[in-house]
Amino acid sequence: MKIDQLKQVLEMLDQSSVNELSLETDTYKLKLKKQNDSVVVSHQAPAPVAAPAQPAAPVAEATPEENNAVSEADTVTINALMVGTFYSRPNPDKPSFVKVGDQIEVGQVICVLEAMKLFNNLNSEVAGTVVEILVADGDLVEFGQPLFRIRP
Repeated sequence: MKIDQLKQVLEMLDQSSVNELSLETDTYKLKLKKQNDSVVVSHQAPAPVAAPAQPAAPVAEATPEENNAVSEADTVTINALMVGTFYSRPNPDKPSFVKVGDQIEVGQVICVLEAMKLFNNLNSEVAGTVVEILVADGDLVEFGQPLFRIRP
């Protein structure tokens, strides 16, 4: 869906008596829901295709420090799907959606990105353990900017 089409849908939803709208295609799921004076957008990208298994390489002994370290090669990043303000919690009185060390599932809400008073839930595209949160609550993020590192 192009941004102009999304804007039209948002305007129509805002002006109508419909409170919730879901749209699903082969490439994405989009759920729009009116909440108080704003529209909440929940977007879920399709599940990533698993890479073919590689033959196991010989394992060398690691030092205790290396055993605790997580290399970037062992993780995947979840990136911002839009420009906006990053919020780690649904509101200031609630706990964070996720924190380092949490196990997450595909489709789980992990943060909110706010743009032009639209609050967009970002759903995880992978299951795994949150290794690092790369931005702070309230930070402005760019499209494609890494937000989380996850160990699948």
